Amino acid sequence: MALVRGTATALLGEANAGQLHLRLREQSGYVLGTRAGLGEVNSWRRSLPILLRDLVDAELGEVEVLLEHQLPHSKRRVDVVLCGTHPRTGESSFVFVELKQWSKAELYLAEVVNVPGLPGHHLHPAEQVRGYCQYFTDHTPALVDRPGAVHGLAYLHNARRADVAALAQHPVSAHGRLFTMDDRAQLADHLRAVLDVAADPGANRLAGDEFLGFVHRPTKPLLTHAAAEIQDRAQFVLLDDQKVAYELVMQAVERSRAARTHTVVIVEGGPGSGKSVIALSLLGALAKRGVAVAHATGSKSFTETMRKYAGHRSTRTKGLFKYFNTYVGCEPRELDVLICDEAHRIREKGVNQYTRKEQRERAGRQVDELINVAAVPVFLLDEHQTVRPGEMGSLREITAAAEALGCAVEVVRLKDQLRCGGSASYDTWVARLLGLGENAEPPIAWSKIAGPLDDGITLTSAASPEALEAWVLQQEAQHGGTARLAAGFCWPWSNPKEGENGRHLVDDVVIGDWKRPWNAKAEGSKAVPGVPSSAYWATDERGFGQVGCIYTAQGFEYDWSGVIFGTDLVRRDGRWKPDRTKSKDPAVRKADELYFSALIKNTYKVLLTRGMRGTAVFSEDPETQAFLKEMTS
Repeated sequence: MALVRGTATALLGEANAGQLHLRLREQSGYVLGTRAGLGEVNSWRRSLPILLRDLVDAELGEVEVLLEHQLPHSKRRVDVVLCGTHPRTGESSFVFVELKQWSKAELYLAEVVNVPGLPGHHLHPAEQVRGYCQYFTDHTPALVDRPGAVHGLAYLHNARRADVAALAQHPVSAHGRLFTMDDRAQLADHLRAVLDVAADPGANRLAGDEFLGFVHRPTKPLLTHAAAEIQDRAQFVLLDDQKVAYELVMQAVERSRAARTHTVVIVEGGPGSGKSVIALSLLGALAKRGVAVAHATGSKSFTETMRKYAGHRSTRTKGLFKYFNTYVGCEPRELDVLICDEAHRIREKGVNQYTRKEQRERAGRQVDELINVAAVPVFLLDEHQTVRPGEMGSLREITAAAEALGCAVEVVRLKDQLRCGGSASYDTWVARLLGLGENAEPPIAWSKIAGPLDDGITLTSAASPEALEAWVLQQEAQHGGTARLAAGFCWPWSNPKEGENGRHLVDDVVIGDWKRPWNAKAEGSKAVPGVPSSAYWATDERGFGQVGCIYTAQGFEYDWSGVIFGTDLVRRDGRWKPDRTKSKDPAVRKADELYFSALIKNTYKVLLTRGMRGTAVFSEDPETQAFLKEMTS
């Protein structure tokens, strides 16, 4: 959806009358649910009239113009999309335009730039728009056979070419090229080459209708494409902050090789912000370059699934996926790069019952071991996904450890949301529902926070576990994708039993007449024929019919999610009341009252953010169920 649509001529008239930026501000509040900041409004006021005037001067006044178009399943917006017909083929042609007011800029890395007066690092604008084009085509089935329909350019309308000379050397492609104020004639020629100046206005309108009517599939499931990602990094498109994080790591690797530097890169982001996409992109690229790299997590389910899906082609590839405690007692710099995914699961100590004695004697703090073992340790984390006592991976802890060890530290905060329909409102709704964060706002009903752009996610409540199960199955049948049920750890988890027909799971999760088993346990003596082990519950098609827990759901995604709140977290007198006595998780029950509250809220936050397309909730506690029904209305 775009904030404003019209012909270039009509919009130029609005801009000249001083009204276009005001209409965009009004539409931003209505469509996005947030009031545009003064800086953004001023950028509209200054940049749009220049581009619109250039379009009219190039005899493209009848081209359909979409302003601030949101990419599918993402919070990212393209500044301008031009819709028309191609002068040679007569087919629809679309041009993505990224506008920059920069008057000067210099390269920091190959695809990262610094801009005087602007803090931080920024992605090269031509690379930024190229990523938008590729991302859009990757998520639009109708364009699979029409790769030439989408074009991209960055327009630095305030910059002289000499003042951005280094940026202008960026390789040119159909999806990414750069123009400055000195290149207005070339810009006009380029636009006329991909948009027909003689096209009937009706044809341009139809192209605009077609663009806005495209059906977009959800983000590619991470694990089903992980194998291809290791072999071919282009399977995933990195956008904005994701690409900045990638480039910072690659540059740190080059520095470490040239000057023996030790740099820690910390990438912080919420569910679905692309942390694991960055991790796999780095792993594939670095492995191909012969860099000594490994991927590590603190999650058995996540590591085993990565080995299965990303490493199925070779034993060597499977060997790239490790556990944090693999590096207990290791010598410094055994690796060039260690990618620590799900780094919020770092523990105080990495030793366990399987740690060898000589390693145990040399063991220190796990965060120190992970930093020391590589020249460039990379930590990808979400502090609100700490769900077990002893997990201490946080921005503050890792930064302090890195600085104490004399390391340089680079931090990137990811702002995009690829899960939950790309809805920023949904993330906010979950945080407010559970009261997360230091300055948590009170819960709010979904209908009061969701905007027109949040139709990529469905949220509802179910009156019973039977209705919950029926809902996810109905969504799966009608819309495709995968469905799963998950619950708080409030029921016992039995070992499989032997029966007349062989070994079977026990129906431990019992709510009234409804009974279902937890997901199976790990392989080995407890394996159940025809049922995936716990590591593959979220990704194996046989996983439905079992109820997943936090340890099998965390780190994964599925399309349709049913979440059962147990009585370890209930609503009383307008507040959440955690109850340790209701938890069946031995580790979590040992936590003190305050810590238990944080862990349980984080647990339900994780469960509520697994669904890419829709989530339904149910609580076996009547008062909590009434609250959830009100909040999902």
